Amino acid sequence: MTRPAIPQSSSDMSAEVDNNQIQSGLTTLKQGEQLGQKETLVSGRNASSESDDALLTELAWNIRRTLDLDTIWQQTVDGLGVMFKVNRCLICPYQAGNTQITVAAEYRQNPGNAYVGATLDLATMSYLNQALTTLQPVVEIFPANDGPEQPQTVLAAATFYQDQPNGLIVLQQDQSRQWSSTEIALVSELADQVGTAIAHATLFGESQALAIELQRVNDTLLKKHREFEEARKQAEEARKQAEEASRLKSEFLANTSHELRTPLNGMIGFLKLVLDGMADNPKEQEDFIQEAHKSALHLLNLINDVLDIAKIEAGKMQIDMGPVKLKELFTEVENFTRPQAEQKGLGFDILMPATRDQIILNANYQRLLQVMLNLVGNAIKFTQEGGISISAEVKSQKVVFQDQDWPGVIKISVADTGIGVSLEKQDRLFQTFSQVDGERTRQYGGTGLGLAISQKLVEAMGGVVQFISMGEGLGSTVTFTVLLYQEPVVTA
Repeated sequence: MTRPAIPQSSSDMSAEVDNNQIQSGLTTLKQGEQLGQKETLVSGRNASSESDDALLTELAWNIRRTLDLDTIWQQTVDGLGVMFKVNRCLICPYQAGNTQITVAAEYRQNPGNAYVGATLDLATMSYLNQALTTLQPVVEIFPANDGPEQPQTVLAAATFYQDQPNGLIVLQQDQSRQWSSTEIALVSELADQVGTAIAHATLFGESQALAIELQRVNDTLLKKHREFEEARKQAEEARKQAEEASRLKSEFLANTSHELRTPLNGMIGFLKLVLDGMADNPKEQEDFIQEAHKSALHLLNLINDVLDIAKIEAGKMQIDMGPVKLKELFTEVENFTRPQAEQKGLGFDILMPATRDQIILNANYQRLLQVMLNLVGNAIKFTQEGGISISAEVKSQKVVFQDQDWPGVIKISVADTGIGVSLEKQDRLFQTFSQVDGERTRQYGGTGLGLAISQKLVEAMGGVVQFISMGEGLGSTVTFTVLLYQEPVVTA
């Protein structure tokens, strides 16, 4: 089925509608001439003026009380179509400068192809352009050609607001029809009402769109403000952290210089006594040399700590991993630290897991020994009574480290009955250049680097360090994990 067309010309009545262009070759009949000269046209509606006024008032009221453009357009075409009993009524929005208009709503008396969305070319349809230009209704008559088509009459009226057109109403009658002056006046009056309603609805829509855009811009500004505030807070926090780090480094350097001078002065003092012959006998001379040696070892450990933390922070710490026997590690730790514990009258226990075969770790032996000596040394240093306990526990769980699967980990614990750490200060334990309590740390000796270095070394070997203390005077436990090279058979 072909789409019905708005009449184009008297010589081409049966042509289909082109949505991009509709031709018109007839001369527009002026309203006065149309009413005066076409007395033979058949009137399509003979309603009284009172009835017309009532219908017009009701339609105008319905249109003016809504601000929805789609509703205004549809009520207009439906109201006019029913009021004037036309075959079709169209309405098209218009903006100044447009050369084409698009059908926004349609009334059809009989089923047929819809015009909604069709495009009308104003340049080729002079009667539509005239209605927009003059703001007066224009009637166009299309006589029938040879064939089944009937004559058609089209009434076009522009909707307008403040003498500016904003739409076009087209009423189509598929027969000859004489539009009375009353009917044309009604269409003109309604077009005025519709134009005002369209203007108000458009303004309302624009104000709504503006309000939405303003809200969007406001939300964007608020988001940017929040982001700026967050960035400012982060920058302020970073500045405070930098200042704190600088303060800690200065404090650390002051403490470290003291720690370095103490063993160095001891070495110099004892060696000076030997060189000056102040020893009363060979035994005392050997004691002086032994004390100097101890001070030298202590100094070496301090220097190694400082160099290690410098390498770690510079990212230049290289750790080669390989098989490490847990029993050999614990034996060497015991040989180094048991004498220190017993010298202070502390208990010293080592608990190995019950396994059928040896426990083999994947780690760097020297670095793992360094961690153990740091942790056990701290436990002995900060414990005055009670004892030290070293234990290990097998955790069989798949672990991925450096793109390789490992069968599990060993959890090593170093527990003491020493001075402990308050809950609010525990977060400072693993901070580089930080001491939980500078006065107490200096009282027991040390730079505060041991735990920080141990944590970095353990993490570099694929493990995790944790510190547990219930508070001051309640002792502490440090645990860390080491990768299992192979899973042992646990017997208990």
